[in-house]
Amino acid sequence: MTNTVTAPPRKSLRGSPDRLKTSIAAGIGTSVENYDFIAYGTASALYFGAVFFPEEDRFIGTLLSFATLAVGFLMRPLGGAIGGYMADKFGRKPVLVAAMIVMGAATFCIGILPTYATVGVLAPVLLVLIRIIQGLAFGAEWGGAITMAYEHAPANRRGMYAAIPQAGNPLGIAMASAMFVFSAGLEGDWQWRTPFLLSAVLVIAALFVRSRLSESPEFEDAKASGEIVKNPFLTAWRNDWKSILRVVSLRIVESFTYYSTATYLLNYMSERFPDIRPIALGAITAASVVAIFVTFAAGALSDKVGRKPLYIAGCVAAMAFAFPMYLLTNDAVPALVVLTFILGIGIIHATLTGVQGSLLTEQFGTTTRTSGASMGYQIAASVGGFAPLIAALMVGAVGWPGASLVVLLAATIGLIGILTARETWGKAERRRVAELLAAEDAR
Repeated sequence: MTNTVTAPPRKSLRGSPDRLKTSIAAGIGTSVENYDFIAYGTASALYFGAVFFPEEDRFIGTLLSFATLAVGFLMRPLGGAIGGYMADKFGRKPVLVAAMIVMGAATFCIGILPTYATVGVLAPVLLVLIRIIQGLAFGAEWGGAITMAYEHAPANRRGMYAAIPQAGNPLGIAMASAMFVFSAGLEGDWQWRTPFLLSAVLVIAALFVRSRLSESPEFEDAKASGEIVKNPFLTAWRNDWKSILRVVSLRIVESFTYYSTATYLLNYMSERFPDIRPIALGAITAASVVAIFVTFAAGALSDKVGRKPLYIAGCVAAMAFAFPMYLLTNDAVPALVVLTFILGIGIIHATLTGVQGSLLTEQFGTTTRTSGASMGYQIAASVGGFAPLIAALMVGAVGWPGASLVVLLAATIGLIGILTARETWGKAERRRVAELLAAEDAR
């Protein structure tokens, strides 16, 4: 494995002059990408089962709706492979801009799709096709955004800077959830169409910001010195396949924790207690706002104490919360519903995502960083996309504890992954970089 966590950009240990602007721009774009992707998950839980599939059997409609949700996740590894290859071969910036354009167009198209009642089976076919495009675009976006933020950052604060685009995840979730709360008061199909149509405004704003970014200094250094490899995708798999699998295990817990909570638990409560839906959506919005700050704080804290301790804590918390999350919500008590989403999304999930930006990136060297991190991240995401479907099947077989067992298993996989991984930013690494910074300042 090639690991360059302590090898700073040759230009400066203090990072590039554009370090903050780059991280914020990456975070803005990531928030819009997540808005688009999460809007689909929310609509799948609340509307698509009845809108795009026959209504004779609500359970089957729900399963089919979650199946189309999973299709997008299945395409994310392919998107990650394409985006990672292009970012490592030609630069991070072009991938960020292209992914944003494709994702925005696909999301807008969902807002104008005909329903099953209008065109019959053509409606779900079109939905699946657009979902495939969404998955490709979203898969391509993450690696470029994270590596841009990470490679522009100061050597001793990469956890914090890489957490800024990660904080765009809950920001996008909060915007999507808030939009669905607003649109719930509209008439008919406008309840689900409006969030998709209004995403066009967000995409245009994000495109303007991202188009003004400078390229990664580490990529420019590698390009100038002739270090760019002929095929970053194949090189990553050949040299760093163990690191890719490690990233998969570390990502599984985070992906399952989120989608089991924000998508399946939302659907589970809405089916049993329809009146709780506005409260649950509001709770997801509130939890996502909390998560913005927790994500940033977790990344910053990882620069002080290392990546591994915080990730272990997040995995253990996910395991401990697997059964209480349903015990707290089975009676649909509003206060407990809000508490459940804040703990599950705002604290546990956010802690994991806050550390991931630097932890997963540090598994690879500059020339294959985007390819390796993207592939591991998106493979795990493709599995995590099936979390609501698996949870629904388990609940159908054994009741609500089945959904808890799904989360417990995913958290166990994540815990094993982090316990067997070496610390990428331990005391020795922090001490070495501090000495290098002091030497640079003395020159």
